[in-house]
Amino acid sequence: MNEERIFQILKVPHISEKSALLGDAANQAVFQVATDANKAEIKAAVEQLFKVKVTNVRTVNMKGKSKRMGLRHGRRSDWKKAYVSLEQGHEIDLASIGG
Repeated sequence: MNEERIFQILKVPHISEKSALLGDAANQAVFQVATDANKAEIKAAVEQLFKVKVTNVRTVNMKGKSKRMGLRHGRRSDWKKAYVSLEQGHEIDLASIGG
């Protein structure tokens, strides 16, 4: 897989309270990924980019929220979230990635 496609698949790490708890307890990382990416592509991208071994990938399609600003109605975009389980002894430090 070429490097350009890796950065198209993995958009940004999803930092939340739930993802922090999963990182500590279950050795998982959570990413916002491209909506057309499949589990095999996500696994290959994480393994190649972070040099870790992935055991399992779970994906969730998140529906965009409806929002209003006065009389104007709008909708946020739909997006895809991936829960990536890592083998024992492998770790991704998501705090040092951003910024």
